[in-house]
Amino acid sequence: MLETLGLDLLAEQVYRMMLAHPADGVAQLAARLDTSREAVRASLTKLSALAIIQPSQEEKNGFRVLDPEAAMEVLLARQHAELAAQQLRVEASRAAAAQLIAECSGALPRATDDEHIIGPDAIRDRLAQLARETATEIMTLAPGGAHLTADLEASRDPNAELLRRGVRSRTIYLDSVRNDKPTLEHVNWLNQHGAAVRTRISLPLRRIIFDRRQAVLPTRTADARAGAVLVSGEGTITALCALFDATWETATPLGASPVPSSPGMTPQQTEMLRLLATGVTDETIAKKFGISPRTARRIASDLMDILDARSRFQAGVHAVQRGWLPTP
Repeated sequence: MLETLGLDLLAEQVYRMMLAHPADGVAQLAARLDTSREAVRASLTKLSALAIIQPSQEEKNGFRVLDPEAAMEVLLARQHAELAAQQLRVEASRAAAAQLIAECSGALPRATDDEHIIGPDAIRDRLAQLARETATEIMTLAPGGAHLTADLEASRDPNAELLRRGVRSRTIYLDSVRNDKPTLEHVNWLNQHGAAVRTRISLPLRRIIFDRRQAVLPTRTADARAGAVLVSGEGTITALCALFDATWETATPLGASPVPSSPGMTPQQTEMLRLLATGVTDETIAKKFGISPRTARRIASDLMDILDARSRFQAGVHAVQRGWLPTP
């Protein structure tokens, strides 16, 4: 009955028998279930690892058995945390796929006519040209937190010209740009001039998509100014557009504050809990959120203290138990 929660048939039978006969030891349980002591010990080890029985010096058999309601809550919380971790790995795989497209495009057949652009000045000029040629829509994912003032200023005229021509403009920034004054001023300027702007706690690979026909991606995720590739293959563009649209749906409009996903929890804290549950490093979290590693460590430490957790995975499990993480 409980296989989906991690219990095989014998482990479930041992748990039920311990509830019915709490004073029984290994020998008595084995006799009642007509099985070997070794099999019972293996089941006890599994039940202990799942935390639905716990060592106790007060009980004769050395174990305290959780009542069914508490035990099922523990098993469900563990399963939910594992599902959240799997969901995070799927999202990371999507981003990795897009990154692979950018980094390996030079090794693909030239039938797609991919164009490599080297250096910040060349990238800026090519983006301006593509913007002038755009007829209907431009979509931008802009991870990385705060942006350089020079880059912001250089994008003003092309953006203004696009909007004057009635081109639909959608841009997604990290939530952290709300804390950087120059970037926030630029984002507000875009919003005031008719561009649709949203923010999100984390973002996939940087990209700009023109008319759903061409896309510019960085060749190096660590330094988007070093080089870029212009891709136009139909399959690649379709995948990039689908990922952008899905990301847009989960982003927060600029004029709205990020809505707490749990009582008293900000989206940043909720996402941090999901990352902690998978053992992601503070440096990776900082890069993903566009914040400093020191800030990431402080947030993680605060959350683990609140949850009374000794490990990052345990923090995720406790968060599910408290209802702070949604069921995937």
